[in-house]
Amino acid sequence: MVFSKSFPKTEGTYTIWEEVYLSKKEEKDTENNCHDENIVLMKECVEDARKIFSEKNLKDFQSDVINIAIALFEKRASHSIYWKENLAKEKFDKSYGQK
Repeated sequence: MVFSKSFPKTEGTYTIWEEVYLSKKEEKDTENNCHDENIVLMKECVEDARKIFSEKNLKDFQSDVINIAIALFEKRASHSIYWKENLAKEKFDKSYGQK
């Protein structure tokens, strides 16, 4: 089943909801881009966690560094659904002339 998202489109005084679908290729490409970006992001979070421990003169046990990195990652990470919704919105805007 492909990803879809509904967006409101105003026609006169009425709002019509338009369903936008991603192709299987668009969905897979988006998932791959999200995956690659999340790997880079997690590596940055590990480095940031190490810097925090160093700056605060804390003992950097690996498990503690990873726990801080996970907390940072959860705050920063965009999930694949967010990426798919953005792509669907771009398609909607392109199809219906929204800006």
